[in-house]
Formats: sequence, structure tokens, C-alpha cells
Amino acid sequence: MDLSFLARRRAVATLLALAFLFLTVDPLMDLRDGEGWLHVVTELIVAGITLSGLVAMVWDMRREKALRSRLELDLQDAHSDVVRWRGEAQGLLEGLGQAIDRQFQRWLLTPAERDVGILLLKGLSHKEVAEARQTSERTVRQQAREIYRKAGVGGRAELSAWFLEDLLLPDSAQQHRLASEASPAGEEE
Repeated sequence: MDLSFLARRRAVATLLALAFLFLTVDPLMDLRDGEGWLHVVTELIVAGITLSGLVAMVWDMRREKALRSRLELDLQDAHSDVVRWRGEAQGLLEGLGQAIDRQFQRWLLTPAERDVGILLLKGLSHKEVAEARQTSERTVRQQAREIYRKAGVGGRAELSAWFLEDLLLPDSAQQHRLASEASPAGEEE
């Protein structure tokens, strides 16, 4: 929620408070001046409606403030989790990066193909890779085809699977192996 929205809500609440103040003072002055009861009661009803709106608005503002505080704490927790995970996984990620680079060398990928391969593994589209490498999308497509050919895979998904297949969690890996053994040869899930 942006600050201008909150500032507008505070301004409206202030105006409602001033209207309530006016609408409660005016009937008292009207009584002193001899106005009829119907007129005074009508103004007090309008004052009550104004007060109800003011109370509802202040209640909502407090609830939104509490929600915003909780969301900010959740965001801080999530950020802390990311920082912790990165710290814990840093060595593993460096090792994975080195292993990927060694495999790219075994496949005899050119430096340009290795760059494209890494960006494809990160999930970038051909267009995004072309923009990042300041080249044409057509060139990236050709380089991707060459990577797949040299790696002996059918496309991006198989390339990713080539590196990530063994990264399943221990329980998941065993379930995956059991499922593979149970399904007939050549049958895809």
C-alpha cells in the first residue's frame, strides 16, 4: 500500500472528524436558537452516521497497519531464509557450477555455447539470452541446437534434466527409482 493512499485516508478521516465535530456542535446551537426538535434530531442522526463512518475507517486503517506489519515481518523472514539458504548452499552451488563447466568442456562446447548453455539452464528464453549476450535470437537458437546435438539431448528440458536428475531429495530419488523400475520400458509418465 503506497504512502499517498494512506495520506489520503488520513485526510478523509480528519475531514470526517471535523464534520462530526461540526454536526454535534450545530444542533446544540440550533437548540439555543429555538430550532425544532425534528431538525436537531436529524442533525444528530447525521452526526452519528458520520461518527460510524469515522470509526469504521479508523478500524480499517489499524487493521491494515497490523496486516502491513505482519507482511513486513514475513518478508524479512523470507529474506533471512534466502540469505541462510544461499550461505548453506554456496559451496554446493560453486561445485555444481564447476561440474557443469567441466561437462561443457567434455562436450567440446565453444565459449559462446557454454555461455548460452548456462543461461538456458538458468531458465532464460532464447530472446532473453540474445538480449543478455547482445546477439540475435537466431544465433542463440543455432547455438542451442548445437549444444543439444553435442550433449546428445533432445532440447532444453533434457539438458536441464541431464544435470539435475540426481539432485532429487533422498526420499524422492528412491520413489523415482521405484517408479522407473515399475513402469514398462520406454513408457513416459
